[in-house]
Amino acid sequence: MRRFIGIIFCAALIASCYSVERNCQDFHRGTFQFQQIIGEQLQTSTFLRSENLEIEYYNSTIDSASIRWINPCECVLTKLNPVSNQDKRPISIKILTTNDNEYVFEYTLVGDQKNKQRGKIVKLSDELITP
Repeated sequence: MRRFIGIIFCAALIASCYSVERNCQDFHRGTFQFQQIIGEQLQTSTFLRSENLEIEYYNSTIDSASIRWINPCECVLTKLNPVSNQDKRPISIKILTTNDNEYVFEYTLVGDQKNKQRGKIVKLSDELITP
């Protein structure tokens, strides 16, 4: 019994020491790229992000959204010129992990916790470079 308690204590100690390092502040501004598979094709979008604005370039369209940081690792995007009711709903984004010039994030429509998706963003530059 004493050995079992010792093993549990060691496991808890090791688990409590492990924490994912997130340098979210590094991803508040710059030029980024996001890739995802839609249908059978890999689609790429590039976006520019400042502290309160995000401009996305996807195919031949440009879309803009306001960005409100809730904390260093969570923000809400709201499209500035929505064309449908779906576009009017804000998107909640949470950065889960960071690594050099990329981060893994989770996103969902605000209020829709059942349909969370994940993705990876690559930071191309600290500068705002129009594609």
